[in-house]
Parts: sequence; structure tokens; C-alpha cells
Amino acid sequence: MKRYFTKLIFVKKNPTIEGMNSVNREKLTSLLAEETTRYEVEHPASKSLHEHANHLFARVPMTWMNKWAGGFPLGFKSAHGAIITDLDNHELIDFALGDTGAFAGHSPEPLVRALQQRVGVDGGITTMMPNEDAEWVGAELTRRFGLSQWSFSLSATDANRWLLRLVRLVTKRPKILVFSYSYHGSVDETFVVNDHGQAKSRPGNVAPAVDPSTTTRVCEFNDLVGLERELAHGDVAAVLTEPAMTNIGIVLPEPGFLEGVRELCDKYATLLIIDETHTFSEGPGGSTRRRNLRPDAITIGKSLGGGVPCGAYGLSTDLAARVQEAVKSGADIVDVGGVGGTLSGNALSMAAMRAVLGEVLTDDQFPRMEQLATTFADGMRATIARADLPWSVSQLGTRAEYRFANPAPKNGGESVGAADEELENYLHLFGINRGVLITPFHNMALMCPATTEAHVAAHQRMFDEAVDRLIG
Repeated sequence: MKRYFTKLIFVKKNPTIEGMNSVNREKLTSLLAEETTRYEVEHPASKSLHEHANHLFARVPMTWMNKWAGGFPLGFKSAHGAIITDLDNHELIDFALGDTGAFAGHSPEPLVRALQQRVGVDGGITTMMPNEDAEWVGAELTRRFGLSQWSFSLSATDANRWLLRLVRLVTKRPKILVFSYSYHGSVDETFVVNDHGQAKSRPGNVAPAVDPSTTTRVCEFNDLVGLERELAHGDVAAVLTEPAMTNIGIVLPEPGFLEGVRELCDKYATLLIIDETHTFSEGPGGSTRRRNLRPDAITIGKSLGGGVPCGAYGLSTDLAARVQEAVKSGADIVDVGGVGGTLSGNALSMAAMRAVLGEVLTDDQFPRMEQLATTFADGMRATIARADLPWSVSQLGTRAEYRFANPAPKNGGESVGAADEELENYLHLFGINRGVLITPFHNMALMCPATTEAHVAAHQRMFDEAVDRLIG
């Protein structure tokens, strides 16, 4: 059955895939058809689940779940640690980890224990009242990321959305700035790309209430000249950026870029917001701690609660004071002023974050996970070099990704140009058919505390076989 919806991204085929001792397009199409047929034959329960989901819009609980290659998404019955068991009882090594939401691994014991205590023993999933867990989590985030004041949401999207209101409040400036093809959740202001020097609504943006080019300035990542040109207008409240781009594929900052962003923000009295939702993979304090960044605010979500919905935003002491001062003029942050939600900071989320930060994604876990990612990346690089393919591999702490370009893209525009949907689908399906999952939105693999050397080796064998078939 044809997939009803996919997560829309702008994709064009990379011309460097042809030639250069690479695979020809006819062979790739044939191999993809072979893997698609195998996927359909070996996953009848997943196919049936999709075909009979008549009361689900797009036949899935959330439309993005249709991004999986193969014509229908993979359904699952259980997940523990780094292993998922699908509806047809195939065990798969999970390097996707819920697109980072399960960075702690699936149902780690400390999280299960904390949730059972909160729900089954103490009770009170949500009460609109604080408990001791919240201060513990806030203090731990301060220790890790450095910012002194924290508040909680149910997603990084909400954290970004609410924080943008606060920075406009204190600066009295109307606009924000993002880098082209960045991603900060479904925040209206952030769906802007650079189109030959002009801000344009991102392709695929669904019916924005206002044209986001009127709310947002944009330039390319790693472009300090372009950033200064946009900030010089004097109307930007804050720059919102990941320390490295991740959703469009990993794009690493060039030397001096992040320091330059901070300097330009200071020069033009613009606040700097660092989105650590994916770059948390760089260490216990994300890129902020690892790269000695000095943000005015931080947003983070997904992984903090081990899959339990949660998000957080942190403010520097100075920014928190400015917000409190601005509130005196009538802004409402304790009722219906547009910042907050009834379930935000609920007791279940706080218990989950305390368990994950306190017992799962601890400081001592990151070096081992990063070493596994390095082994993963080095293995892919060796295979790519042996096959003389025009690809590259980027690593961001415990996260690694292969790209269909060499050198690796240095900004969002180049990253879009390096995409090849047919080749991605082949590699994704080849992995699934051999018990290995990578993130369906791109070619990313993430290590969790339950990932092992054997898991990495299994991926390497799969990757070698996939590449050999391409070039053989």
C-alpha cells in the first residue's frame, strides 16, 4: 500500500553519486526494489497494522511515523535497552533511538523504577504543584550547562516557543534569527531558509499564520559575514541555533564560528539561545560545556526523560532578572500570557528526568558511548575509502552520520544538496532487513548506555555488505 504522507523535506539527487567509482542509478533502483520486496515479505504484521489503521489520520499516530522507507512504517511490540522487537518478532539493533528521544535507551531500569514509584506508590502524575524532584533536576541542569534558572515544558518545541516570547519581551525587538535549514521543533518563526540572500518560508511549511520571513532573519550556518549583515539591522532579539546542525544531517561548526556568533551577539546587543536537544550527544553538558559556550539561554528536550514527554529551558542570572523586571510592566507569565501549559513540569516528567540524569545519562557514561561512536564512524570511513565513494562521515560526540558528499557539507544549503532519497532508502531498508535501524529522517546513528561493541560490529558488517552490493 502506498504511504499516505511523509515528512516533507527538500531533496534533490546528488550528481556526485553517479561516477567516481560509485553506483549507477539503474543498479541502485534495482537494489532498492529488491530490498523493498524483502521488507514487505518479511514484515506482514507491520503492513497489516498500517493497512487496517482506518481511524488514524495518515494511518499512523503521528504523521512523521510514515517517514520509514518501504511503503509502510515498521510496527513494534517491545523495546528494551538498544533492541527493538517488531510485530513480526524480528529483533533489531536500534541506533535511531526514537530520533534521540530514547537516548537513555529503551526503558532503563532506573527510569522504570522511578515511574513505578511515582505512579503506583506515591501517586500524583500531575497536580499543578511542585515537588522536590523539580529543584533536583534544575540544580543538575545548572551543574551540567551552567545557567542558573530553569523552567520546564513537555517538549523542546514548547521550550523554544516560550523562550522566544521572553527574549522579545526583554529586548523589545520583534525578530529572531535562525540558520538556514535549522530545526527547532514546530515553531512557526523558525521555518525559514536562505534563498539567494533572501529569507523564504521553508519548502513544505504547512500554512503558517504569517509569512515567517516577516518574523525571522536568516543566513547560512558557518557564515559570520552573513550573520553580522543580518544583526546589523538592530531588530533581532535573539539568535537561536544548535551548536552543530543535526536535523538536516550533521553539519559541524568551523573553528571560531561559535565564538564569532557570541561576539556578534554581544556587539549588537542580541541574546544567544543554544538548542541542545540533539547536541546533548556531545557530553553530559552538551556542546555548551564541551565547547565552553556562553549562551544567554538554553533549550533542550526529548532525551531528558527517557521518552517521557519533557523539555526544559535555562536562563542566565542576568536574563532571568531582566524577565522579572519586564513582568512588572504587565506581562503575564503565571496565567494566560502564552508561556506555560497545564501539564508542564508535571510530577511524572520530573521523576523521569531525575532518574535519567541521576542514574542513566550520567557523566561517566558518555566517554564509553563516544568511543563506540568513534569506532562506528571510523569503520564507515574505512569502508567508504575502500570503495572510493564520494561520501564522508561526521561525528558529534555519541552521534555519527554518513553523508553523500565529500567534503562534508558546511551549511544547511549544502546539506540539502547532498541528500539522495533513493540511496538513503536503499541503505535504510538494507539495514532493517538485516536487523539494524538507523534514523529514518537521515543517516544518523546514536549510541545509548545499552549499546555494545557487538552492536557496532553488526552495523559494520551490514554497511560493508550494502556498499559491496552497490559497487560490485
